[in-house]
Amino acid sequence: MKDNVAAGPKAPAPVMGPPQLTSVDIEAFSKNLARMIEGGGQALAAYLKPREEGKVEPGPADEITDMIKTLGQVLEYWLSDPSRAVELQSRLGRAYLELFGAAAKRMSGEDFQPVAQPDPRDKRFADPEWTSNQFFDFVKQAYLLGTGWAEKLVADAKGLDPHTRHKAEFYVRQMANALSPSNFVLTNPELLRETFSTNAENLARGMRMLAEDIKAGGGDLKIRQSDAEKFEVGRNLAVSPGKVIFENKLMQLIQYAPSTASVLKTPLLICPPWINKFYVLDLNPEKSFIKWCVDQGLTVFVISWVNPDKRHAKMGFEEYMRQGPLAALDVIEQATGERKVHTIGYCVGGTLLAITLAYMAATNDHRIASATLFTAQVDFTHAGDLKVFVDEPQLEAIERRMAEHGYLEGKKMATAFNMLRSNDLIWPYVVNNYLRGKAPMPFDLLYWNSDATRMPAANHSFYLRQCYLNNTLSKGKMTLANVKLDLGQVKVPLYNLATREDHIAPAKSAFLGSKFFGGPVRFVLAGSGHIAGVVNPPNKVKYQYWTGGKAGTGTLEAWLKKAEEHPGSWWPDWMAWIKSHGADAVPSREPGGGRLAPIEDAPGRYVKVRS
Repeated sequence: MKDNVAAGPKAPAPVMGPPQLTSVDIEAFSKNLARMIEGGGQALAAYLKPREEGKVEPGPADEITDMIKTLGQVLEYWLSDPSRAVELQSRLGRAYLELFGAAAKRMSGEDFQPVAQPDPRDKRFADPEWTSNQFFDFVKQAYLLGTGWAEKLVADAKGLDPHTRHKAEFYVRQMANALSPSNFVLTNPELLRETFSTNAENLARGMRMLAEDIKAGGGDLKIRQSDAEKFEVGRNLAVSPGKVIFENKLMQLIQYAPSTASVLKTPLLICPPWINKFYVLDLNPEKSFIKWCVDQGLTVFVISWVNPDKRHAKMGFEEYMRQGPLAALDVIEQATGERKVHTIGYCVGGTLLAITLAYMAATNDHRIASATLFTAQVDFTHAGDLKVFVDEPQLEAIERRMAEHGYLEGKKMATAFNMLRSNDLIWPYVVNNYLRGKAPMPFDLLYWNSDATRMPAANHSFYLRQCYLNNTLSKGKMTLANVKLDLGQVKVPLYNLATREDHIAPAKSAFLGSKFFGGPVRFVLAGSGHIAGVVNPPNKVKYQYWTGGKAGTGTLEAWLKKAEEHPGSWWPDWMAWIKSHGADAVPSREPGGGRLAPIEDAPGRYVKVRS
């Protein structure tokens, strides 16, 4: 704790307690409290009614059981020995005694030093009263000491296997984030001021919004992160002109209309993730990667995956490969006459693309001219916090759940992704929506983030077991369609893009994955995270990217020290790389090429199906 101590000013001796409150209209305050209680009843009814009608599955008993079991192993270490049990209590006791001592000095007007201070980047404690008001400063420091103590208990517990320790760290972090004093009215100075200045109208509005969001979630809380009424796919999202020229049970293939008189001879196929929808690459014309590619003279095709239901339960990775990228390559040849195709795979779409490349290499299929991976993993050694959810007992529970319907509900995956950054994607919205009573601003990216998709049972089980649990692809042990896959046989040029702050496909993981391919790999590290680092148009002049030597050997940190930093977007660097593999031009091509009759306008029907 001493490392975080900073000298504080000499201060007058304020009364230890919450701030002095302005005058309150008692009648208005009482009415709003009554409205809040009424809204609370509506929220409770919205929660209970679907359960009484059997429309909602039981609560997350498996997850809670796993958390209790995991944290129990940590406590078992500390409580199994009397001396360690004493140390467990004395650690926290000493820290709080130090805090009480500093508080007493502050009250008496003496020089004092804060015992614990938040990270300067922690937005939860940005309000000046977290420091200037002794009550809130005390609450803040007590919270930081408690969370630091809990984190150290996990770090210092001996005998834990790495996976159990990782889970314990994750669960402690989730509990610490949930219990932050910034999440409660009486311990958050901003919320307390707002509650009294509005005569608790903020709480009345917030409770009404809570009821609406539980009802919208069918009995589960669906936290609104954006004003959903402001967006519609096909109206102001995913509006790049094009046509659906092919469809099957798993995907629609979109070909975008050209915007240049001539185009590169080799077309481009984008294979997005099915865990989210493709239009993250076509949010609006200003930041659409798809539109930008079209404007650079590329003939762009995009797979739009179906939002699966029970009909797709038995469709696994082989079906996704055959009816996804392999089917798309056949259609592209029909539409353009070109056999060679540039490809992009994003996130799990990149994993599928890498698997497809290995399959094509094994079967002497050479139709792919180059491959680009956006924040994709082929080795899952360093796959980040998502590995917390993957072990045999948890997978068995997920598979039991999927067997009931044939798929995993989209909200389950959405919740898991939000938990990876709960201090950014959960608790700020809980505070803003339900305690401040303010609707979130319209934000296209967060609307997309909430537009969840379901996971078909066979596909999702294969992905979790073969990739996250057993890591068979990079080990050369994965078999698909009776073909053993070897990434070392993939000789096509590869552009491997990682993002520095990625919490889903960590940069360390993508860096290591570079070494398993048998052809030339250009590794590029972009600033920001899994989405913003990819969707970074050049005209915004945001973030930066790094290029350097060979990736996959040594560490990412060592590579970065020698890498060259470039300001702005990596998109032009990628385009130059694409052209280095063939810059021949042909007259622009209309969707379908006169050979395939368009089915409907882009973005098509499949992407509009909501979970």
